[in-house]
Amino acid sequence: MSIFIIAEIGINHNGSIDLCKKLINAAKDAGANAVKFQKREIDKVYTSDFLDSYRESPWGKTQREQKAGLEFSQEEYQEIDLFCKSLEIDWFASAWDVESQEFLKNFDLKYNKVASAMIAYEDLLEIISSEGKHTFISTGMSEYKDIDNAVDIFTRKNCSFELMHTVSTYPLNPKHANLRMIQTLQERYKCKVGYSGHEVGLDISIAAAAMNISSLERHITLDRCMYGSDQSASIEPNGFRMLVDSIRTVESSLGDGVKTFSEDEKLVAANLRQHLHLTS
Repeated sequence: MSIFIIAEIGINHNGSIDLCKKLINAAKDAGANAVKFQKREIDKVYTSDFLDSYRESPWGKTQREQKAGLEFSQEEYQEIDLFCKSLEIDWFASAWDVESQEFLKNFDLKYNKVASAMIAYEDLLEIISSEGKHTFISTGMSEYKDIDNAVDIFTRKNCSFELMHTVSTYPLNPKHANLRMIQTLQERYKCKVGYSGHEVGLDISIAAAAMNISSLERHITLDRCMYGSDQSASIEPNGFRMLVDSIRTVESSLGDGVKTFSEDEKLVAANLRQHLHLTS
């Protein structure tokens, strides 16, 4: 099975549908299988005190104005839905509250996503698993008890899922990547495991591709210097294309682990071993 590559647009669109379409185009051109967004009802996710606090942004001087500026309307999501269909690329989103998950039901999406921050939100896990769609579950900011509970809920609901090894720092320090957790999750939960990365560069993600992952998610941006908290840990279009190409090369190079003496090798051997006078 080929690694399912997700281009996380998240909030890197900065509330612009035109910028969003450029990001979708870039993901498609790079060879990604899907693009992913984040959906929030900000009054459900944040406290009033927090939303009223100061934050300067292109939309104003409060957290509320900044958070609201990053959310798309239903009409804009309908436009995204049609645009993705025209390009034949899947899209889905991680909901951060129950109302947002209900909102996503307006669209015929193949996948769901549990963000790392939401793996401890049991009511949301129950609702997502009840939909029966294949779900990517990120495991950042969690302990085994959180992952155990999520796996139990999705198993009990007979809902297809895979875990994603994640370290939720932005950007990720390479020393903290702990890619061996991929194997640990595979062995502990006997399920598919992907990797969701927030590091700068491509090396760690390419290394993860050699560890039998089922999916890989990285943030995509048009410019890492743009406004936004996720931009610096994102990959620009040329880099994302290089990442996809490298992952596909890694996949094709892994082979089946069975020792063979190929015909091509026999030709080389005949030349390099001619002084041995072998009879066969």
